[in-house]
Amino acid sequence: MSEGNKVRQRAFGAILSNAVFRWETAVTLLITLVLYFGVGNNLSIPLWQSWYWLVLGAIAEGVLVVAGLTDQEAAQQAVAREFESKFDIKQIRSDVSRQRLRDALEYRRNMLELVKRSKGAMRISLQQTVDDIGDWIGQMYELALQIDSFDSNDLVERDLRSVPQDIRNTTKRLEMERDETVKSDLQNKLQRLQQQQMNLEATVNSIKRAEIQLESTLASLGTVYAQMSLLGTKEVDSARAQRLRLEIQDEVSGLQDTIEAMTEVQSQRLRLR
Repeated sequence: MSEGNKVRQRAFGAILSNAVFRWETAVTLLITLVLYFGVGNNLSIPLWQSWYWLVLGAIAEGVLVVAGLTDQEAAQQAVAREFESKFDIKQIRSDVSRQRLRDALEYRRNMLELVKRSKGAMRISLQQTVDDIGDWIGQMYELALQIDSFDSNDLVERDLRSVPQDIRNTTKRLEMERDETVKSDLQNKLQRLQQQQMNLEATVNSIKRAEIQLESTLASLGTVYAQMSLLGTKEVDSARAQRLRLEIQDEVSGLQDTIEAMTEVQSQRLRLR
């Protein structure tokens, strides 16, 4: 199941809850009880039964619930709230990453406005694109968390300073040492230090890649928004819409590759330690 479908399922639960537990429901219940207990059978209508008031109240409540469930505006707002509730922007420590995520969510809100103004097949096409954008933003959020994880790692900062010095010191000792056993131990140590330095450099490079990826992804979101705006002014161009969705899926795949590369670098560094 796609992330967009999961969000819509959770949003449907919220919509259903709102449709049932609304102030109109309380009023309907109150009026039904007043009529049932207060009026009852005291009507000059042949064959009227007091329980008919309960039936009429249930019908009125059913109409209210159906109206709530079929309210497209309310449904779209519920889906938007459910989607954004998954991302706690405040917990992103990097100011740059946090702002980029805010901008990404703002693009998505504007895209939803385009969906709202569209009708028929165009509306369906744009909604599918927004669903894909949801996966895109989810990957951006995960990438921001990965950047935070590296940025807050004091051990990486310490090793970046100490490992090069350890390599130089070990190299000097190796040049001066005459005992073959000790030289073998020093050689092994030097190899491990050199591997550690390579992993540290890969860590730094992966962070740089991630930061660049976030920036370029946000720019791509702006491009997609512009393309969606153009689609909204013309008849549905299925080929063009399909190309747009493929571009989004490629971007999501690229973000996932970056996240996996960062995770692999982190795991290699931990194994080395």
